[in-house]
Amino acid sequence: MSAMSARTDAPTGGAAGHTTTTGRFTFADWQEQPVGAADSTPRLARSTVVNAFTGGIEAAATSAGYTIAYTGEGTGSYTGLELLSGAVDGRKGAFVLEQRGTFDASGTSCTFEVVPGSGSGELAGLSGSGAFTYRHGDTSVAYEFSYTTA
Repeated sequence: MSAMSARTDAPTGGAAGHTTTTGRFTFADWQEQPVGAADSTPRLARSTVVNAFTGGIEAAATSAGYTIAYTGEGTGSYTGLELLSGAVDGRKGAFVLEQRGTFDASGTSCTFEVVPGSGSGELAGLSGSGAFTYRHGDTSVAYEFSYTTA
């Protein structure tokens, strides 16, 4: 993956006090291990990944763990949790995202939500959700995140 991209958009006010912010992330250090038989379909795997977020979310090195269900050659779905420590639009702290996505030969689509009660520091009370779409060959991934803080 190439160097992180700069912020793509400033935060904007949304309905019911939500703020929407955008940015990009890159991923590195993908470690994947089979769970059970590695040569059958469907099959399971688990992975750990380090992501780096820029833009509205600033987090230099996240910790992510995923469970992956392969339903065909290069197709399937996954769920996971990711711990981000850094800042959201300048507010410092940490929080956890719960993620759910699907993938195929063209890429990955994912939605995510803040795990209730996981915000700390200036991010205590953080709630929100977002999404991203990754296309194979992209060097970074654009995300959008809509959130509220306490």
